[in-house]
Amino acid sequence: MRQGGPVSESTADIADTGDIDYVAVQESAPFRTLRTTQRRFVFPLSIAFLIWYFIYVLLSSFATDFMSQRVWGDITVGLLFGLGQFVTTFAITMWYVSYANRRLDPKAEQIRTELEARQEAAS
Repeated sequence: MRQGGPVSESTADIADTGDIDYVAVQESAPFRTLRTTQRRFVFPLSIAFLIWYFIYVLLSSFATDFMSQRVWGDITVGLLFGLGQFVTTFAITMWYVSYANRRLDPKAEQIRTELEARQEAAS
């Protein structure tokens, strides 16, 4: 394992025993970039969804006249908002999967490939 000193800009430091120094991997530039890329997508979208959800809950609790307005037959504004929660959940999930496939997975694959190559070289 790494015993201090500067952090390598590669994705891993392998000790003589062939063990991966996961702390060094976590502190490496490629891993930090991966983590930052993921967080820049996840945090804003999570905040937006939570705001949307709390608006729904607050309207359901405090704007009952508005939420009980009929739109078509027995379909009310509240029912549409509730179904909208499911729709946005699935849409966000599909969007994240697409984003991860395009932006996150290639970076993660590169890190993993380099770690596996270093592990093989150390063995």
